[in-house]
Amino acid sequence: MTLLNILHYPDNKLRQKGVNIHAFDEKLERTANDMLETMYQSKGIGLAAVQVNLPIRLIVIDISESRNEPLFLVNPSIKEKK
Repeated sequence: MTLLNILHYPDNKLRQKGVNIHAFDEKLERTANDMLETMYQSKGIGLAAVQVNLPIRLIVIDISESRNEPLFLVNPSIKEKK
């Protein structure tokens, strides 16, 4: 796996909108796993693709204590704001 470079505020690239993903192929699976490894190495619980300068709509999350229950969110959207 490859560790990715995480962008930090105030980098303007963090404001870019990701494009929708239409197929979860092998390349995207490798990207998601690279993001997951980067997140674990950074001791985070979540990482969006835009944070590693990838303009796609993908988020990886793992909030488990044992760090072995990853969740991959593809094309997430907010349905309701309160």
